[in-house]
Amino acid sequence: MTPTAEENGRLLTLAEQVAREAGALALSLRRSAAVEVAGTKSSPTDVVTEADVAVERLVRGAVAAARPYDAVVGEEGDDRAGSSGLTWVVDPIDGTVNYLYDIPRWSTSIAVEDAEGALVAVVHAPAAGETFTAVRGVGAWRDGRSVRPSGCTDLSAALLGTGFGYRAERRARQAEVVAAVLPRIRDVRRAGAASLDLCDVACGRLDGFYEQGLQPWDLAAGRLVVEQAGGLVSGLGGRPPGEPLTVAAGVGLHPLLVDLLTTLEADRPS
Repeated sequence: MTPTAEENGRLLTLAEQVAREAGALALSLRRSAAVEVAGTKSSPTDVVTEADVAVERLVRGAVAAARPYDAVVGEEGDDRAGSSGLTWVVDPIDGTVNYLYDIPRWSTSIAVEDAEGALVAVVHAPAAGETFTAVRGVGAWRDGRSVRPSGCTDLSAALLGTGFGYRAERRARQAEVVAAVLPRIRDVRRAGAASLDLCDVACGRLDGFYEQGLQPWDLAAGRLVVEQAGGLVSGLGGRPPGEPLTVAAGVGLHPLLVDLLTTLEADRPS
């Protein structure tokens, strides 16, 4: 059953409330003490901090209290099955390395999905003082104001964002791709938080973005923000965005960027 506009509004209100509480905890932990690495994931450079674990625990507890029948999928594991047909997709701190080094480019990213994809999304960046939200079929906003992608239609004038994985083999392949992309565009930025890179596309701070290796929690909320702002998010060859490659841009630039990345085989496994 498709949720009503009123139901979606309640979901967004709850998701934003939880994201703000989570962001406040993360910010408090960052400012009150040295951040400790709790472990690593795909490689020794792919870190998890104690704050990641604490913030995800807060999110899971808040969702369980408010909506006990919803499923929860998060970056730090311990996923919970549900029976409502809705799934919360959570990245407690997207941009953990930035957070570790006290670079204010990180977010709490939350999307609520049904069988058709994300219904509502919140990307809350407490250190930057910004919050992006979106509702499927309604729109996307930054701090309550509508956002739109840039109107760029020329690759040579495009400012692109990208990111790099943590495995050495993937980084080597990504370095080959960015070396081939760079001469064809205005410039490239690597800011270290995919959810915020996608939101930057949605509001025109970046003309486009691509990255290999994104997981559902990296992508779910930011994708909805871009799409509801009027942009496009895809993989290559008509495939959906995901780990092989995610490409986001305004409607005029997106096909050009996809064509370039297809030529470069940017989604080739490494």
